[in-house]
Amino acid sequence: MILHQQLHSFFPDWDKKLGRTMQLLGIVIAIITSEALCAQTPSDGLMMPSKNICVLFSYDMGTFDRYWEGSDLRSNETIATVDRNMVLPMAAIGILDNLNFYVSLPFISTESSEPNGGFFTGARGFQDIGFALKYRPVRTEWGPGRISFLGTAGFSTPFTNYLSDYRPYSIGAGAPEFSLRAIAQYEFKNQLYFRASAAHLWRGYTEAERDYYYNDGSYYTAWMDVPNAWTYETILGKWLFDTSLKLELSYSSLTSTSGDDIRAYNAAQPTNKVEVDRLGFSAQYYFKSIKGLGVVAYHNRVIDGRNAPKMSNTGFGLTYQFNVIKKQTDEENAQ
Repeated sequence: MILHQQLHSFFPDWDKKLGRTMQLLGIVIAIITSEALCAQTPSDGLMMPSKNICVLFSYDMGTFDRYWEGSDLRSNETIATVDRNMVLPMAAIGILDNLNFYVSLPFISTESSEPNGGFFTGARGFQDIGFALKYRPVRTEWGPGRISFLGTAGFSTPFTNYLSDYRPYSIGAGAPEFSLRAIAQYEFKNQLYFRASAAHLWRGYTEAERDYYYNDGSYYTAWMDVPNAWTYETILGKWLFDTSLKLELSYSSLTSTSGDDIRAYNAAQPTNKVEVDRLGFSAQYYFKSIKGLGVVAYHNRVIDGRNAPKMSNTGFGLTYQFNVIKKQTDEENAQ
């Protein structure tokens, strides 16, 4: 028997009492909580030099107590506050000076400040393993500064068999995703820079633990079509202290190309149409005294949305960059 039928058999008024509860975290996994985590990411304007590797280990803390049901901003006193924490290991590898490869595997846990009367617990586990290639075909002097054009192709797929429809605690959308991103950056000689990017996300199907759902019509299947989406980002940044400190202000948005709205007294589901506008600030510092080591901190806040939580998240992490060939040479000389 599927999960929803089991709960309804034990609790006949399930939909009324807990329907709002199930909406709160429903679309949180569709939001890209932090795109600018370290100096070399699939979405930034920097490139890792050939034969260099940058590793990142970060911790992200997200929380919200209000959400948009369609375009209406709601609160839910049953849950009060929802927390979503993420540990993210990531590596950026310089294949060529203008070609980088990325791999990441986040571990996510979700919980509520109130346990829904004991009916539910949070979820935790490894989410989606992601791969990306970034290529920089153009980097040239232009006017009072330098302009760069880059492109990124990415792919991610669930790493574990988590329940994507276990809302509000699901840790992911449970569907494969392919993305293409175009990036343009202009940097002035005083190291002030502006960057803009746009990406399209193609998403596949996810399997729910039920054989019927409603998405502007009845579907008698366990397979849900996760909507594709567009994402846009603009960033104003500045390097300070001889490129030791990088500060960035960002605005980003995500818009699904299809999907339905969360219905009153019903759970959110992977087919929902998600729209998110977000502001963020990040700072990264590279230690001159410890070559290759850096620290990063950031804060993001959702300012508008549709079928999405009004979330704020804060994160911090460590980065370390090293030259693979040089390290191997040093070890050989030491022997």
